[in-house]
Order: sequence, then C-alpha cells, then structure tokens
Amino acid sequence: MARTRFVGDAGLTARMTLVMFLLGALFVGLVAVLMGVFAQSGSPGIALLIGVGGLGVVWWQWYSSDKVAMRAMGAREVSPEQAPELHGMIDRLCAMADMPKPRVGVSDSHVPNAFATGRSPDRAIVVVTTGILRTLDAEELEGVLAHELSHVAHRDVLVMTVASSAGILAGMLAQGSRYGMFFGGNRRDGNNALPVWLLVLLVSLVTYAISFLLLKVLSRYRELSADRAGAYLTMKPQALASALQKITGEINTIPDRDLRASKSMNAFFIAPAIKGVSLKTLTSTHPSLEQRLEQLAKIQAELGRPTG
Repeated sequence: MARTRFVGDAGLTARMTLVMFLLGALFVGLVAVLMGVFAQSGSPGIALLIGVGGLGVVWWQWYSSDKVAMRAMGAREVSPEQAPELHGMIDRLCAMADMPKPRVGVSDSHVPNAFATGRSPDRAIVVVTTGILRTLDAEELEGVLAHELSHVAHRDVLVMTVASSAGILAGMLAQGSRYGMFFGGNRRDGNNALPVWLLVLLVSLVTYAISFLLLKVLSRYRELSADRAGAYLTMKPQALASALQKITGEINTIPDRDLRASKSMNAFFIAPAIKGVSLKTLTSTHPSLEQRLEQLAKIQAELGRPTG
C-alpha cells in the first residue's frame, strides 16, 4: 500500500490480518480436501481446475468492481464543472492525506449514502447519493468523504475481494454439486461410500458458512478502521458521528422499495440501507451505530485533551 497520512491502528490491523490469514488458510484447506476427494474418485486434477476457476472469478470481480458498483447504483461520473463543491472537498482531503485523487460520482438516489470502489487507487471512484448531499452539512459530508477515501488508500476493495475467494469457490462448488446429484455423480471406492457430489456439497457448505462469518467480521473491522482514519484526518470526529446519526435516521424514513433497490450495495455503503433491524449480529457487515459512535467519542476526547 502506498504511504499516506491516514493514521494507522495496530490493534485493528492485527485483527484484520488474522482474519485474512484464516480466510486464506480456509481457501487452501478447501482445495486440499477437494484434491483428496477427487483423487479417490480418479480425477485429482478437477480440484485444481476448480481452484483456478474460482480465482478467475475473484479476479474478474476485483477488475470490474467499479463498473459493477456504478451500474448497480445507477451512478455517473461527474466533472469539477458539474460538481465543483464536491470536487473541491475531495481535492482538499486528498491533499491532506497525500494520496492521488479518485474519480468522483453521483447517484440519483433518495437513500443518503456514499461508497468507494475500484481495483486500485488509480482506478478508484468515490460516489455519493443525491440523498446524502441534501441531508448533510459541509463538515458532516467531509467526514463521510474522509471515511471513503480511507477505504481507497487502504485498498479495501482488493482486501475484501481476495478475502471472499474461499466463499466464492465454495458457492460455485455447492451449485455445481447439484448437477452431480441430478446425474448420479461418481461414487468413491467402497459400497457404502458417499457419492462424490455429496461430499463436495458438505465440504462446500461448511466452508461457505465459515467464510461468510469471517468476512462479516473483517468487514466490521474495516469500517471501524475507516471511521478512525477519517476522523483523525479531518480532526472532526464529532462531524462524522453526526453524519452517521443523520444517515441512519433518514434511512428509517425511506420506503422499503427504495431500500431493497440498493440492498446489493450494503457492504460498500458507509451505513447499510437497512431499516428497523439490529446490527449487533454476527452476520452484519457494519459495526453497530453505538459502537461506531463510542469509538468516535473516544477520539474526540483524545483530541480535546491538552498536550504537554
């Protein structure tokens, strides 16, 4: 990662590194188990082909992440002439962070939100909705943009895409094993042995479940890290806290139809477009609002202490 002025967090980095290691080990373990299963059925090379295919899908998701996300939100790239205030704010934040400026986009959506995506800082784009532009004041919007720029600087799209490789491969295998079920599949040696498709299905489901939970943990760490980095960059953690409260409150007034339309982007948003549910669960992509506000309050108290 290129060096920037975003503050680090050794504890969060260590936890994210541990989760990434576990997800990597899960991917390697899945391929190893599959090689053993297919070896007994006389086709050991199938596991390697599946692994390569899974990595190919992961690569494509990473490579086309900006186009897919923009299309999902109906967003458009805007020039400095079209959105001078927004560009000016991002220019200032990028200069403060000593990082290259990403492209800037706007989505015509009532849902107040923002996200960053792109396979690298050079291909990144930060997108805000028209809803968030109407909801937040300048300081609050600056806090949100600093959060999103932290994701760009830390290459979080790459991190989350690579981390999802085990789950993607497991999902592909679970789908593929259904064809083995329909066509009878191959049996392992022994009259009482389970069919290969059933073994693959069981291994895939277990792998997917573990990967799913680990990814949610990693995503929550990633959001806390971006909150922290953005707050220290602007030195206004209270502005980001106010923005999160406004966004969450406004989302609760948005019709369910509009929220469902942006559901696929929840993992990317600064706050998930979910109404009336608790985020204090193992399956949430974001920390609870209370946890985020608590961290920002601690940063505010730290910044307010006299030095020396």
